[in-house]
Amino acid sequence: MEVFYLLVLLMAALISGFFYCNIDFNEAQVDSHLGKPNFIIILADDIGWGDLGANWPFTKETPNLDKMAKDGLRFEDFHAAASTCSPSRASLLTGRLGLRNGVTHNFAVTSVAGLPLNETTLADVLKEANYSTALIGKWHLGHHGPYHPNFRGFDYYFGIPYSNDMGCTDDPGYDIPPSPPCPRDSVMERESMHPFFLYFAPAHMHVPLQYNSQFANTSTRGPYGDGLRELDYAIGRILEEVNADFQNNTLVWFAGDNGPWSEKCEFSGSVGPFEGIWQTQQGGSSAKRTTWEGGHRTPAIAYWPGKIPANATSSSLLSTLDIFSTLIPLAGASLPPNRRYDGLDITKVLLGQSHGSHKALFHPNSGAAGQFGDLKTIRLKQYKAFYLTGGAKACKGGKGPEQQHDPPLIFNLLNDTAEEKPLDPLNPEYHAAFLQVKTVLNNILQDISTDNTSLADYSHDPDVILCCQPKHIVCRCENIT
Repeated sequence: MEVFYLLVLLMAALISGFFYCNIDFNEAQVDSHLGKPNFIIILADDIGWGDLGANWPFTKETPNLDKMAKDGLRFEDFHAAASTCSPSRASLLTGRLGLRNGVTHNFAVTSVAGLPLNETTLADVLKEANYSTALIGKWHLGHHGPYHPNFRGFDYYFGIPYSNDMGCTDDPGYDIPPSPPCPRDSVMERESMHPFFLYFAPAHMHVPLQYNSQFANTSTRGPYGDGLRELDYAIGRILEEVNADFQNNTLVWFAGDNGPWSEKCEFSGSVGPFEGIWQTQQGGSSAKRTTWEGGHRTPAIAYWPGKIPANATSSSLLSTLDIFSTLIPLAGASLPPNRRYDGLDITKVLLGQSHGSHKALFHPNSGAAGQFGDLKTIRLKQYKAFYLTGGAKACKGGKGPEQQHDPPLIFNLLNDTAEEKPLDPLNPEYHAAFLQVKTVLNNILQDISTDNTSLADYSHDPDVILCCQPKHIVCRCENIT
């Protein structure tokens, strides 16, 4: 029996809510696969940069993640590719911004389609490279027909098709059961040893917050802290298995899909010092769905004993886009041709051999304001330029007015982490940064216009809802009219 199978069972147990299933990991010890490295990507949902103790001293709920950071590489300036679910996940799995891969906003329970079929996923590439592939957790890139994960490169899938506040749910949405797996070629049935790719995308820390009773009232942060402790526990279990069986041949990479959902008040995470004060003073949120640092900068850790130096910190400007462009070369595979990518191969950064960094990152509109997917916010080295602000709901209900800025607001994050006071447009520093911002923005838009891009189908049809039977044990739901 493969240890990969046991990891799959462990993650399936988390999604099912049965943490303490009777699994004896010691019965299945196998030798490490000494060829290609294994990959475990953990993508937490709606987690804040300040939710890790390794990032923010006021957080006490993440001892396993904090140890992972101590034994690996912690990223200080790591960003999601978008600040809401579907676009962020599509970019992670394709290495391409939404204006290229077509996914610019969230898919719904009635969505007919998903991630365009002519886009190649990380799982597609790794499966072709002889990897066993599995997704445990949230997908949110299409659930109908060929958009299901089993048709997008994953041998095995067990989880939820979209966010845990969508679809088959009780009101107010607690104790949602999982969708059953429907593998075509289950890795659990294989006898030969393959390197593996496990993509673990838990519903934690998206609302509604769910956790086993053992974690109830264990945190001073209420239900959010209790759920965070459960997520941390699950990651600790993964690391235990990696250390026992694949410690020198498995890269574990943890990150968030976007920042915390401020409008959920005490049920949302911490942005740490990235408060987006300019925006909060206007009214509205500066976290999830926005392009402020609180919406885009996420906690991230890479762990690979014997390869990644311990207790290392990187201040390089990096992104979940880089996961695609890094794992494929590590697997000895090639990037799919006839399209362009927005990520970097940061292998040398992981191994402590380089401080390579993006010169610029582009933060797409993700629902707060403007046209979905448009690039109206640019991060250029230490500078952040906003051509558009406003539109995301804060805890007290205010959204803040949508505002166009021409010339843009520009902040220097080196001395203004909280994005409180933009540079004076008459200041020479502003002028120098503005010229560079215009150049890189024009360059990326020109590059996208000449690329092989996709267009997602966002049409809706109630017939594609997975199921909805109010008294059914698996598909409890509100009546849909």
